[in-house]
Amino acid sequence: MAKTSSFAAKHFHDEEAARAWFEAARWPDGPVCPSCASLKHYATKKGGRYRCGEPECRKDFTVQTKSIMERSHTPLTSWAYAFAVAADGKKGFSAHQLMRQLGCQYNTAWFLHHRVMEAMLRGKIDLPPMGGPGKIVEVDETYFGKQAGPIRLKKPRSTPYTKKGHQYNNRAIVALVERGGDVRSFHVAHADKATVAKIVMDNIAKESRLHTDESRLYFGADQHFASHETVRHSAGEYARGDVNTNSAEGYFGIFKRGMRGVYQHCAEKNLHRYLAEFGFRYNTRKITDSERAVLAVQGGEGKRLTYRQPH
Repeated sequence: MAKTSSFAAKHFHDEEAARAWFEAARWPDGPVCPSCASLKHYATKKGGRYRCGEPECRKDFTVQTKSIMERSHTPLTSWAYAFAVAADGKKGFSAHQLMRQLGCQYNTAWFLHHRVMEAMLRGKIDLPPMGGPGKIVEVDETYFGKQAGPIRLKKPRSTPYTKKGHQYNNRAIVALVERGGDVRSFHVAHADKATVAKIVMDNIAKESRLHTDESRLYFGADQHFASHETVRHSAGEYARGDVNTNSAEGYFGIFKRGMRGVYQHCAEKNLHRYLAEFGFRYNTRKITDSERAVLAVQGGEGKRLTYRQPH
């Protein structure tokens, strides 16, 4: 795939080429029925539409069926460009950027933007634990944006301990980064000890070395992992030997530069999708842009995001 900024690749202009690109990305071994997973199929007279060959199924399907693109009237060339730009831009891509490049209305660009981010979202419950014997996992938290509702000037006494010094109406984000590996980030209502401890315990292998700052959120973690080592940021210490949280802070730096420089505004209800987008690009940073775009297309399998969620 050509560099997306050149807007020159054939599947950005030709609908048949775009359909072929999506089919190759989603079905590298040939069309698969989304309903019964059968490889047996027949091509219909309408290009790009197939019919399942199983007598019990016999359903018609396209590359858009049961994916993030289902029932979309937006051309596949526009979908291809949206996936390519999402895979290419290190600090993100905005709906306004898509609107200008595609010459479409803003609601169409916004539709594409959020569905591509949904395709980049990876499950956390079914993922294996991070780290392992001899491996290091860094944990850190940050605060970004403002929560909805009135500003609370004083901390209620009933609120569990949270990290000292942050504004209480900021949105809390917890990130777990395996040294040299992947990141998992979570938006939580309150970054208190119980919430952070549950995230850490559920996502990190017990044989791992845990690196954090001196925050009291992590007190007692040494009882659950091979070791728990900290750096004292308050004393100007940012590394001691191989003990640091630089990978987690580097991820936060990329996230915040993108959010402030590209997106500028994010509703709290959508923050998890923006985290998924930045996490996806971080976790696939060692592959090419074209390979990353293909992975994003495959991530849209079986997902559906409508304008109004059904009850």
